[in-house]
Amino acid sequence: MSVLFFNLSFAKEPITPIVTPSHLNKEKIALGKALFFDERLSKNNEISCASCHQLTTNGADNKALSDGVDGQKTTAKTPTVYNAVFNIRQTWSGARIDLFDQVDAPITNPKEHGTTWAKVIAKLSADKALAAKFKRIYHSPISQQNIQHAIAEFEQSLVTTNSPFDRWLQGDQNAIDSKTKHGYQLFKRYGCISCHQGRNVGGNMFSKIGHFGDYFQDRGGEITETDLGRYMVTKNPYDKHVFKVPSLRLSSLQTHFFHDGSQNDLSDAIRVMAKYQLGRAIPEQDIQSIRAFLTSLVGQHPELTSPYEAE
Repeated sequence: MSVLFFNLSFAKEPITPIVTPSHLNKEKIALGKALFFDERLSKNNEISCASCHQLTTNGADNKALSDGVDGQKTTAKTPTVYNAVFNIRQTWSGARIDLFDQVDAPITNPKEHGTTWAKVIAKLSADKALAAKFKRIYHSPISQQNIQHAIAEFEQSLVTTNSPFDRWLQGDQNAIDSKTKHGYQLFKRYGCISCHQGRNVGGNMFSKIGHFGDYFQDRGGEITETDLGRYMVTKNPYDKHVFKVPSLRLSSLQTHFFHDGSQNDLSDAIRVMAKYQLGRAIPEQDIQSIRAFLTSLVGQHPELTSPYEAE
């Protein structure tokens, strides 16, 4: 009877729990993790994947725009790498198909890693121990494909499970308090759920920023290529200012929000989204309840050592 109740209750909700992936290769995960932290994957050995995707905090960093090589800044806010495996595509514009494809993007970007695959492979191949490890695991020399595959394998393991909200979905009525439950009902009632749903609470669709009002005019400043969003991929005029909807799983751990990193407070980010995406103002009390709900979405991972502390 309890199993039946769980299944029926679970099926009613537009958000589903995250489960630990079971199909990944442990040796490849370990190799990919080493590469993820390896600064040799950048020009002059300056930065690693982990420089911008800091696993102990939120899988991104605490800056509006991240630091690339030669003191340059990235053109968009670094998204979290946690739970990225569940995204429909990668990058804000969806330019990259999956995590394997995404690994290529920062390596050759002159404002990020700023190097070439030939140079990366040459540096890594000079490391005899690493070359032997690739040979043993992939049965071939170090190559772009094997590097991408190993890092992608590691990134697929970066999922946050057992969040309070997921435990509530699975039947533990005491996993979240009444304010959080009310915040979830408001999240659905106001319409946030129309874009932020599924196991990643987002990441599974694209949407234009500014359905109700001109976000970019009100923001001010020059409109950049990054601001054009998915248009830069499709060249379809309807895709201007269209972006992949971000996951909200770790939103309460973030310090900057949106593709341009223009907001640095979660409550303000909720207000901005309500204004431009829902066409309404949300009372402060409701914002704080929604914020409590978002906090309950934070799950656990061995690398995530700085969990959010509610104010």
